[in-house]
Amino acid sequence: MRLFAPAAPRRRRSSSPLLSLSLSLWSLLLLTIQTSALDLNLDDADSIKQAASTVAHGLVSYYHGNETGQIPGLLPGPYYWWEAGAMFMTLVEYWYYTGDTTYNDITTQALLFQTGPDADYMPANQTKSEGNDDQVFWAFACLSAAELGFPNPPASSPQWLALAQAVFNTQVTRWDAGTCGGGLRWQIFTFNNGYDYKNTISNGGFFQLAARLARYTGNATYGEWAEKMWDWMADSPLMMAANGAATTGAGGTPATLNIYDGTSTSGNCSEADHLQWTYNYGTLIAGSAYMYNFSNSTDQQALWSARLSALLSGADVFFPSDFGSQIMSEVSCEPGQTCNNDQPSFKAYLSRWMAVAAQLAPSTAAAISPRLRASAAGAAKQCSGGASICGRRWYQDTYDGTAGVGEQMSALSVIGSQMLHLDAAGAWSAPRPPLTAYTGGNSTGNASAGTGDGGATGLGLGSHEITTGDKAAAWILTLFVACGMVGIGFFMLK
Repeated sequence: MRLFAPAAPRRRRSSSPLLSLSLSLWSLLLLTIQTSALDLNLDDADSIKQAASTVAHGLVSYYHGNETGQIPGLLPGPYYWWEAGAMFMTLVEYWYYTGDTTYNDITTQALLFQTGPDADYMPANQTKSEGNDDQVFWAFACLSAAELGFPNPPASSPQWLALAQAVFNTQVTRWDAGTCGGGLRWQIFTFNNGYDYKNTISNGGFFQLAARLARYTGNATYGEWAEKMWDWMADSPLMMAANGAATTGAGGTPATLNIYDGTSTSGNCSEADHLQWTYNYGTLIAGSAYMYNFSNSTDQQALWSARLSALLSGADVFFPSDFGSQIMSEVSCEPGQTCNNDQPSFKAYLSRWMAVAAQLAPSTAAAISPRLRASAAGAAKQCSGGASICGRRWYQDTYDGTAGVGEQMSALSVIGSQMLHLDAAGAWSAPRPPLTAYTGGNSTGNASAGTGDGGATGLGLGSHEITTGDKAAAWILTLFVACGMVGIGFFMLK
């Protein structure tokens, strides 16, 4: 059996020997300046907010796009474009958890600058490497902004909901029924390495995007596309029962689902790379929770509840018994210290998406809460590599010497999640669950965004859709956004 190349975004680029040496020396230096662990009291909201603030400061220290002569929205090498989108998504969520507006302006600036000429996150300078998974992370950032009530962009700019809809509209046209019966390819352009790969994060990302748009807008067509993607994945080797048997969208849901990384069109998607990553589970967990919350029939809620439960059971693999079955670990690379520059960020997404699942499907909270709580405590212990610097092995009591954007994002996400909690009566309290257009969300949508023809007939999006209505240019937009923004003034189960 051929094991296809693991499909974490942009994994194919290798670091230069000089960069590897520099990172090794940096890690050695960090070990020599280790300080005490981050102070975090999981029963004190102020402590959680202060710890999150410290980690957020460390995260943003890697970013220079808001500086004169730099390009807004881009992280320096070796980080890829997609991870910048993920970082700004995490900063939107940081604001939601803590109310701290420190990074709102640079977040808005970055999310608007990188939209591309058609406001669909297809900037020309990313075509040499942009995949469907890369694009969807920027859409996730915009949807988080819409759902969480993040300040809207200036009226003359594309709005958060419309930007996410544009990404959906560009991706739905890439549905590839000609190979493997459907799904999305990893790469958008035929000339890029990986075009023959259909991976879980691209397809699961589309599934989550469709599910979130369905819930936010109330448009059932988005939900139908989420169902269609789930059914395709369930019929593929990307999603298997724990005993190795296939599971189909029309059949019963097994008690446990194993989610694998990707499959190749050259073999008609008959086999899968069996590596398991936290973000693959996370994107499906969140999407299933959104579909559960969106469903208005008992049967549909029962179906999505079963699917969500099976995914959470499968995610047990990331909470090894060696660490008490409570602390999250990226098991495919952490133990052997083989994680690349992308993979340390993956736990950020599973952390956030488990947290939102507990909000949208409260019956899952009792299982999710202890794991996020223990993981947050472990992450705080790893945030002891000097000023604001976090490592990645949360199960290890002493700092492990690693550092980077991914490590900071993961620690920030899991620590921030502790701001979601149940009150004594068992009801969710602040921060509020993700908004919809019917429950206070006020982001302007555009059902035809990204289609280029002013209409959405080809996508089946009806009129009931809710709508209201390089460096040379960098400093110009910086000034414009700054001026525009001047006028815009888990959680813990006890």
